[in-house]
Amino acid sequence: MGAPVSTHLARRILVAVAAASVAVALSGCGASAGSAATGVWGDPGAARTPSLELHEDRSLSGTDGCNRLVSTWKMSGDRIEFGPLASTLMACEGVDTWLGSATAATIDGSTMTLTDQGGKKIGTLERQPTSSPS
Repeated sequence: MGAPVSTHLARRILVAVAAASVAVALSGCGASAGSAATGVWGDPGAARTPSLELHEDRSLSGTDGCNRLVSTWKMSGDRIEFGPLASTLMACEGVDTWLGSATAATIDGSTMTLTDQGGKKIGTLERQPTSSPS
């Protein structure tokens, strides 16, 4: 009867390994969604224009075209939710600082659409190409 017990144990181990593999694969799905959001949105080199950089550590930095912005972000389904945006308080004439009121975003291809607390679309930013190592 020793053989059936070890066969039973082997099956239990196999099931446990399979379950762990599925859990690892599913956790990777969440990372992929977050990875799709990371990067530079808008052109940070252009004067007086908004841009954001979403970092892999779930922090963000950027500018509304005048003021520096910092916060955090997280994925919630297919939506990106921003933590409260902290901002410098410079006065810049002629700059529309709409990005400072963003609370969420969605991504469609290379376009990030940003919304305010009421869910109203307030603007879009285009993904910047990633630079390849030289």
